[in-house]
Amino acid sequence: MHAPRNTAIEPFAIEHASVATGDEDGRTLTDTTIVVDGLGKIREIGPSSEVVVPPGYHKLDGTGKFVSPGMINGHTHTFSQGKPLDPKGSTPEGQRKTAKIMHSAPGKLFMYETSKSNIMTLLNSGVTTIRTVGDVGYEVVAIRDRINSGKMVGPRIMASGPMLAIPDGHGAPLVAMESDTPEEARSEAEYSIDHGVNALKIAATGGVTDSQVLGEAGAPQMTEEQMRAICEAAHANDIIVAAHAQSEEGVRRALKAGVDTIEHGCALDDELTELFLNNPNTLRGWSALEPTLSAGLPMKYLSQETLNMTDIQMENSVPVVEGMVKGAQQAHEAGIKVGVGTDTAMPFVPQYGTWREMALLVRFAGFTPAEAFHAGTQVTAEILGLGDVTGSLEVGKSADLLVLNENPVDNLRTLEKPLLVVAAGHPIFHPEVDRFDDMEAQLDEAYK
Repeated sequence: MHAPRNTAIEPFAIEHASVATGDEDGRTLTDTTIVVDGLGKIREIGPSSEVVVPPGYHKLDGTGKFVSPGMINGHTHTFSQGKPLDPKGSTPEGQRKTAKIMHSAPGKLFMYETSKSNIMTLLNSGVTTIRTVGDVGYEVVAIRDRINSGKMVGPRIMASGPMLAIPDGHGAPLVAMESDTPEEARSEAEYSIDHGVNALKIAATGGVTDSQVLGEAGAPQMTEEQMRAICEAAHANDIIVAAHAQSEEGVRRALKAGVDTIEHGCALDDELTELFLNNPNTLRGWSALEPTLSAGLPMKYLSQETLNMTDIQMENSVPVVEGMVKGAQQAHEAGIKVGVGTDTAMPFVPQYGTWREMALLVRFAGFTPAEAFHAGTQVTAEILGLGDVTGSLEVGKSADLLVLNENPVDNLRTLEKPLLVVAAGHPIFHPEVDRFDDMEAQLDEAYK
């Protein structure tokens, strides 16, 4: 399911660095050497006075720098860059017109190139593993396969293909396939699995950005039976299922159906909390939450004019955003696994802003900086079923790491501009991304 990258790699070592482990307590190692072999895995890690770098390995001096695990973003879309949406394009009619274009041969090529560019932005920003949760087609599957076969360097990818929704449901028809019965839902899931996805995403409720009537955002859309059929098909293939769910009833249905991760979420009651912690219908016996505060909070702290959203969308966002924040706080307090996902491509959620989600967990959800960084590395790796592969710096794991100017536990913003990004042993020296300076200034002002 997660094929190794097999491009030849020059083995190297980073010497005399401090290591931000990503542990929940913020543990840091000093004067440490990390040795990366030619297969892109960590061969050795330990005190620089004890580690002997093998002959022929390229040596990098990490004196005064911090090495950390690469960031993991569990909720991405690669069809756009994160600028404000066109309200006309968010209507069902607008989505149908766009979908017709994007599903044509030229449209598919355009979407492939757009997704490839945005994935490389994610990588250069320090994200070494992503999960997409709503694609136009199977363009990200193709990109993932090129990375895994060694034809290009990129992050580890779990690709969902299009979401699974009801007719005219959230994301449909542009980034979702539509079904009306459990049998049809299972068939759509199996269709995507046959097309190579290694993740799936359900639209359990309506959403804000394409809502057309008051109350649509968060209103349950897919039935528990439809979602259970999808989960059964996915779990039979060892694939986890995400659900866009923004109300108590929507989250409840999704959890009972066996969804593995809830995206966005809501305020939690005792039943929901227990379902997260102990969920026998999921692949692993529990469910996790990705609050995606990066996508919700701009709708609370930025103006309607800035966001370019309709009156209905803005009004629908109020209870949804309140529920997302409250749910994140409650999940943290209850010991539910909370992962980092930003909902890239949504308004004011650029592809390069994964670090900001961690800062928002601290600012709004009661996390310490160490807990937030832990969530964006080790916890999200575990949520995605990749804990034995990545998320921490350990011998035998993939060399997915960053070199930073500061300890992220002391300053999460140091993650904004890594000095070096390494993905499965492939170094990206002097990583750069094109930032939207106006957008960043507005977000900084909103959250100060």
